[in-house]
Amino acid sequence: MNKQNILRFLKKNLNTMIWGLLIIVLVTNTSAKAWVLRRMMDLGIFNAHIKPGPSHEIVSFNYRDVATGNVVNTSSLRGKVVFINCWASWCPPCRAEFSSVMSLYNRFKDNPQVVFILINEDDDLAKAKEFLQKENCNLPIYKALDIVPVSVYNGTLPTTVILDKKGKIKYHHEGLADYGREEFANQINEVIRSFE
Repeated sequence: MNKQNILRFLKKNLNTMIWGLLIIVLVTNTSAKAWVLRRMMDLGIFNAHIKPGPSHEIVSFNYRDVATGNVVNTSSLRGKVVFINCWASWCPPCRAEFSSVMSLYNRFKDNPQVVFILINEDDDLAKAKEFLQKENCNLPIYKALDIVPVSVYNGTLPTTVILDKKGKIKYHHEGLADYGREEFANQINEVIRSFE
């Protein structure tokens, strides 16, 4: 192939090569996938919503606070609304929704009726801590000590569960969702008020 043929080939196939490169980046780069998913969240595609209806089974399991080493059981949190999020630093949807979880946490962190349990599923906790530091995250991070009940977490990341004040599952969602919206915060407030 001479130089003119190469230039003609490149000109003719430039769009295909750009799309191919973009797909390769999205398939191989966790941060790029998270960025695309975050943009889709901004469009309102992944809005979280607590559906009205009865709460489901009471759940109980032990988890350890990564920062302090304290061990806690979810049953000790009766009387509080508990937001549980299972995540990993290598999971693009987890990374994409993390800013919305931080937004919700910052909204409720001073409310004694709401507790956040972010259960990290990384094999290497140092990678999780590195991700949190990079994101300037101040969320409390935990590791499950027992097998988490399948009704809470079946291995799909991210998974988010909200327990009502009786310890029953009020909300369960597998996959990416936007928890930073005002509507979702209002729904959390409704769960708080429903037991007053």
